[in-house]
Amino acid sequence: MATQTHEHKLAPNVLGLFESSVMGVAGSAPAYSIAATTGALVAAVGLAGPASLLYCGIAMFGIVFAFNYLGRTESNSGATYAWVRRGLHPALGYIAGWSLIVCSSIFMVAATLPAGQAAIGLFSDKAATSTGWVTLFGAIFFLSMVAAVAFGVTITARVQVIMSTIEVLLLLLFGLLAIFHANPANKFSWSWFSPHAFHGSSAFFAGALSAAFYFWGWDVTANLNEETKGSRKTPGQGAIIGMIVTFLLFEVFTVGSNMLLTSKEIEDNSGNVLSILGQKVWAGNGGKLIVVAVLLSTVATLETQLIQVTRTLFSMGRDGTLAKKFGTTHVKWKTPIVATATITLVSIGLFIGSQFIGSVGKIMADAIAAIGLQICIYYSLAGYSVLVLFRKEIFKNPKNFIFMGLWPLIGAVFMTVMFFKVIPELDAVTKVVGLGAIALGFIPMLWYWSRGHVYFKMPTKAERIAVMHEIEANL
Repeated sequence: MATQTHEHKLAPNVLGLFESSVMGVAGSAPAYSIAATTGALVAAVGLAGPASLLYCGIAMFGIVFAFNYLGRTESNSGATYAWVRRGLHPALGYIAGWSLIVCSSIFMVAATLPAGQAAIGLFSDKAATSTGWVTLFGAIFFLSMVAAVAFGVTITARVQVIMSTIEVLLLLLFGLLAIFHANPANKFSWSWFSPHAFHGSSAFFAGALSAAFYFWGWDVTANLNEETKGSRKTPGQGAIIGMIVTFLLFEVFTVGSNMLLTSKEIEDNSGNVLSILGQKVWAGNGGKLIVVAVLLSTVATLETQLIQVTRTLFSMGRDGTLAKKFGTTHVKWKTPIVATATITLVSIGLFIGSQFIGSVGKIMADAIAAIGLQICIYYSLAGYSVLVLFRKEIFKNPKNFIFMGLWPLIGAVFMTVMFFKVIPELDAVTKVVGLGAIALGFIPMLWYWSRGHVYFKMPTKAERIAVMHEIEANL
């Protein structure tokens, strides 16, 4: 019996604030996001990319602050899956958890394709345009990441510190080089940050959807809370630090891209904009260093996304709201081994299926938009949950009002409005992938709900009072 209990626990107190902050940066994957998403952002808003990142970033910080406070209510690797249940409703908590699972699964394709393309591009430009070769190399790349994650979060954290440090330094170097090598015809303009830079609200929200994909991933710190020292506060602080770092990097690079590259150059290299930017500022092998940053970033974000999805599956399996096998961990490595194996098989299946969609650029555009919809769902639910759970604390002082109430509300409303605004503009494939994958979650939810599982029972008054006392004790 002791062995069974041991097997069902994640490794505690492994990460500190520094490691948690690094995980937050790695989760957003600055180099990967810039390489993979700049094309979609420019296609949506042209030179207004800095504005999209600014306004979506302001809203996103509201969600970051929401996570910071929600984490103080309960240490649970399921994060929003557990918190939204407490704040709003069990069904909404389940859909929040499911949304993360499906967008992380889709992301496995979105992340590995640019990695495969970048790696092949180091040796053959022609092979880098082949979806088949890119998918093959991406799958091999992905499987190596699965192995790294399966051996435990301690090893993952140490590797992340090294990789993210090199990545950030390379991005700073090339970001500054891009600005100093600017095209004389593309002078810096403050209008790139203006709310009037967009051609209508449709363009604004299309840009915001791409920007949401840029930032997404910082919340891996929340899914690691059971494995973090000071599990009620450290993950939230790590997310804030990680978000600040990535926000600044994204703005610098987007401005640099506007000053250096034309829209045509970005469109023709939409799968990996950083490769051409690197050659523009440092021709030859020196310029290929930026590809190293992309590969490191992709490794980092694949690892953090694997952590997010497997920890969420672990929490749901432990609760019995999905197969109980997901709630088991390896006796030695203390990682959710069944959840990891399952998501690996699903991802490989998606790799194979992606070959029938079209070009790498087409796959990326559809994946980014679909993931953006799913991000909106679980981030907005988190924003609304903090308002409900902390309603008695919000008006006690100005700090609480801003960071616990107003800012999370702005973030949640922004995500909600964006969700409904962009749906009519999306193509059929993106709607099916983005919304259909969420709809599938109702099948297991209704099954386990019909069996009277305790997760789906609303908290009693006594339980809510206990939560409020717990909240007050952890502020």
